[in-house]
Amino acid sequence: MADENQTSEVETTATPAETGAEAPAQAEQPQQAVEGRGPRGPRGGRGGGRDGGRGGRGRRDDRRGNREEDGEELIEKLVHINRVSKTVKGGKRFGFAALVVVGDGKGRAGFGHGKAREVPEAISKATAAAKKAMVRVPLRDGRTLHHDGKGHFGAGKVTVRSAPSGTGIIAGGPMRAVFESLGVADVVTKSVGTSNPYNMIRATFEALKDQSSPRIVAQRRGKKVADLLGRGGMDKGEAEATAEAVTE
Repeated sequence: MADENQTSEVETTATPAETGAEAPAQAEQPQQAVEGRGPRGPRGGRGGGRDGGRGGRGRRDDRRGNREEDGEELIEKLVHINRVSKTVKGGKRFGFAALVVVGDGKGRAGFGHGKAREVPEAISKATAAAKKAMVRVPLRDGRTLHHDGKGHFGAGKVTVRSAPSGTGIIAGGPMRAVFESLGVADVVTKSVGTSNPYNMIRATFEALKDQSSPRIVAQRRGKKVADLLGRGGMDKGEAEATAEAVTE
């Protein structure tokens, strides 16, 4: 009886290697899962460390930043810097306000202002605000305005007029910065009422917002550009050729 019990115990404790049988595949699955998951970090997260599982999001942010840097180049014009001071118990605290005009030189421009304790920070804030507020202005032949216009803001009143080729930018102060960043090569302007750069800039953009091209008017009225030009006394052939040349 004792020999039979010892034989049964040996048979039950025999390993697969001793018996020559293959080990089941389920025994390796937990180890593979652990190796694929990686060691747990001190906070119980996967991948080890605090950034585990967030690598993809960081790469997307880097790509987005590269796209912004690889975009079109903008023309930045610093129009005015104003220094202000505040008297406090310990002395005076100085601050700066910057006015910046930004444009792509192809018919898009915007302006913005920013305030900070330091000049570079104020300029960067104003530039960011100007990029967000850019507007498109239709240009004739890519060099001048399509028609005359007037703008008014506060005490500032400006008049802008289209000019033939070779005239140049007849404007001064803040208005010149607007047209240079906009990409206008020939224009005649006049400002009356105030010399405040903020009001002059706003009045200039009010005048530019009213600009329209023959293509815009034709789309609004449901007609062709050649039909509108023909009603102005232009020959049919010349009107069609001019209509084809109109890009905006």
